[in-house]
Amino acid sequence: MLNVSHAFGDDTVVSGVSVFVEPGELVCLLGPSGCGKTTLLRLAAGLEDLQVGRITIGEDTVADGQGGKQMPPEKRNVGLMFQDFALFPHLTVYENIVFGLSEKDKARRAWARETLSTMGLGGYADAFPHTLSGGQQQRVALLRALAPAPRVLLLDEPFSGLDVNRRAQIRQDTFQILSRSGIATLMVTHDPEEAMFMADRILVMQNGRIIQSGTPVDIYFRPQSAFVAELFGPVNRLDCRVENGALDSALGRFPANDLAEGTEAQVLIRPEALSLSQSTTEGDILLTVLTARSLGRSTHLTLGLKDDGAGPLFNARMPGVFLPEIGSQVSARVAPESVLIFPKSDA
Repeated sequence: MLNVSHAFGDDTVVSGVSVFVEPGELVCLLGPSGCGKTTLLRLAAGLEDLQVGRITIGEDTVADGQGGKQMPPEKRNVGLMFQDFALFPHLTVYENIVFGLSEKDKARRAWARETLSTMGLGGYADAFPHTLSGGQQQRVALLRALAPAPRVLLLDEPFSGLDVNRRAQIRQDTFQILSRSGIATLMVTHDPEEAMFMADRILVMQNGRIIQSGTPVDIYFRPQSAFVAELFGPVNRLDCRVENGALDSALGRFPANDLAEGTEAQVLIRPEALSLSQSTTEGDILLTVLTARSLGRSTHLTLGLKDDGAGPLFNARMPGVFLPEIGSQVSARVAPESVLIFPKSDA
């Protein structure tokens, strides 16, 4: 997709976006609802006519906003999986998967039977969709999208309808299937954990534009704006001013990096970057425990600078069980490399 723009009436929802996906690569469009990511997917599939820009698959141009070319969806050799799965209720599982295949395509029909078994659905080939669980329906929808051996696979919020426990397993199964397929895959999600797990590259969208592109590790640890940082969950936000090349905050003194003297800045610290200890020594930053809730794998705490909870509050996430008494004081430390600093105008 090259320099693609799209509007619905006077509302521009995609503006000058370019997306490239290599064979065997999974690229994720990540952003909040309304940022334009699903519209991009629909343009790639041919479900919306391209207004500006060009879309190519391999060396073939399938849509050109300048020349007016709009190849119909069924001619693009694109697999599309909707978030509601859109299975045909009157067809069996096997019939759903091979729906778009020719009767003569014996090889792909054999692939469908074989892959049903490897996905743990061999005994459901003749069942109807309404008898399947949500996770089973998701796998059937994925296999239907892959059955014609498309050049590109488009996934629209593929795990959004699944419960938390089932989502983790289905996500793993989907990742393994796509890794073996070698198909170029473009996925849309608003869930940062899904993007981190599934993607080779993440494209972060805001207001119809791509504002950052990179590997999951790059995007998470080196966000280029407060908006990108906060996509991955809540942060502790501290307002500061650069003085003598540093930022003094309630959680410590941090280098100002390249910010000019006197710049109004915001220091962002993720809850897991706040390290707590019940052992305190002179000079430690002390915080009062206001709440502490164990979730098994981790403990979430709310902390304040004052015993009564007045003033700024901070959130921390400690691994395992860490349950100091409510009202007690703990020492807090922040590793400088975990601190994210942005000019206040970027927040």
